[in-house]
Amino acid sequence: MDRPDQTTHFGFRDVPLRDKQTLVNDVFHSVAQRYDLMNDLMSAGLHRIWKGLMINALNPPRGDTPFALLDVAGGTGDIAFRAARAAGAGFRATVCDINSDMLQVGRARAAKRHLDDRVAFVEGNAEALAFPDRSFDAYTIAFGIRNVPRIDLALAEAYRVLKPGGRFLCLEFSTVDMPGLERIYDLFSFKVIPPLGRAVTGDAESYQYLVESIRKFPKPNAFAEMMRTAGFSRTSWQSFSGGIVALHSGWRL
Repeated sequence: MDRPDQTTHFGFRDVPLRDKQTLVNDVFHSVAQRYDLMNDLMSAGLHRIWKGLMINALNPPRGDTPFALLDVAGGTGDIAFRAARAAGAGFRATVCDINSDMLQVGRARAAKRHLDDRVAFVEGNAEALAFPDRSFDAYTIAFGIRNVPRIDLALAEAYRVLKPGGRFLCLEFSTVDMPGLERIYDLFSFKVIPPLGRAVTGDAESYQYLVESIRKFPKPNAFAEMMRTAGFSRTSWQSFSGGIVALHSGWRL
């Protein structure tokens, strides 16, 4: 049980732990309608390549073999749609997101793509998933786990809902490891992205939080240790684009 005085980070600010989820929700209520456009602008389209690499690692079956994917914090449906296009007729995805505005965008996009029979949208909290034990063949989360107040609870829930042999894949911003790139990346993050957010969404503060939250996320080896503590085996990660992002993998064995 959380102590009343327990704090956590919201970007570079310390806030009461009980308040972080509300603050994060406000960020995504604000940016939901332009979320995918901003991803393109902020990453110069690279997020599409990174997500493609995640789907390649997921490698959903292309035949009639049943395959159930849980995509968490993926309200606009981007990962689920990509997986559905790569998979066969036995594929079904459930997108679980705590933000109703993001889910509204995702449902509209699913209908437009005629994928609403293969991709379902559920409002829920990553820290307390409303799904039975051992329900899914894979769990994905892309650029979402750093926004969860209690990452250890989210990892424990991911492990719980996976079937034995199921895979956890997490795509998240990471620690730049290319000499000379870090300074350029920091300048772009703090001097370009918040003003860009203001111009496109009318909200600079939300994007200030997002770039700050990247710096507060655990380094890859520390996050891998958190995964192992949650029960995952064969944990690993791959860095892309000079360490800007990392794809983390673990298995429930």
